[in-house]
Amino acid sequence: MYGRERRRDTPLDPAALRAGLTPGQLKALETLEQFKWTLKFVRRPMFVDPIPVVFDRTGERWAVLESDGSLNESPGFRLRD
Repeated sequence: MYGRERRRDTPLDPAALRAGLTPGQLKALETLEQFKWTLKFVRRPMFVDPIPVVFDRTGERWAVLESDGSLNESPGFRLRD
């Protein structure tokens, strides 16, 4: 798939996005959703735990949900536009 855009504009199934998340991440996600944050995607690198990425209601701020449920707003990687 070299040279082709693999990102999709269609929303993914919320249950599929949540699959593989830790109980701490799921609990934190439920709390964040009450404040209108949304789970946009989950990075699934090989041999590493899934990395869920959440966005605030405006879509300007984003953070990573760590495995213990804490938010990391400086995860060490950038998002593509």
